[in-house]
Amino acid sequence: MTEGTVDLVAPEGRLWSEDLGTLAEQSRRALLEIVRGPYLSGQRRPVLWAALIADEHAIRSRLHDLFLDLVIDRVDEFAFARKVRTTEIDVPSPMRTESLNFLDTAMLLVLRQLLLASPGESRVIVGQDEVYERLMVYRTGDEKTFRGNLNGAWGRMANRFRVIHVVEEDRAEISPVLKFILDHDRVRALTEQFQNIAAGATSAATSEGEQ
Repeated sequence: MTEGTVDLVAPEGRLWSEDLGTLAEQSRRALLEIVRGPYLSGQRRPVLWAALIADEHAIRSRLHDLFLDLVIDRVDEFAFARKVRTTEIDVPSPMRTESLNFLDTAMLLVLRQLLLASPGESRVIVGQDEVYERLMVYRTGDEKTFRGNLNGAWGRMANRFRVIHVVEEDRAEISPVLKFILDHDRVRALTEQFQNIAAGATSAATSEGEQ
């Protein structure tokens, strides 16, 4: 560096001149993908997946600094972060939570059921109408408005929550990450709640039809 100039070349091992990180670039990008969420897919981001597996211990350590645990499914090749589960300390909530409306939650449960109903399948692809048909029991108001609400929920499943990947205009692959997003106790409680709601809606519809 000559007098009056600024050396813009980062020292060896650093990504920029003031970089204090120790992970390689792709490992940092994998860590960032995990923190941003909702998950890192090995099938869709193979370079980052390879970096995650190679630097798993270091990445897990950095997540623990944030009270986060790393969950890896090596068979379906996806990973995500969740709040550390322990009774040894009071763990703060480090991650932003997504608010789900009624139809979002119901659609998540339906997609999860369809995924678990196909054990051993490398890919589970479902039709939009198949999912919608299972949700029609919760319909309130006219069918056109309800279908518009279903379309909105379907779009959020694909774009915000990334639990489905559209393969055709009206068909999508269910991400295996759905097996882990909702734990068993939560699924059981939600399923019972939605069954009661569906039963109530069916009874109301029957009563109206008999009048």
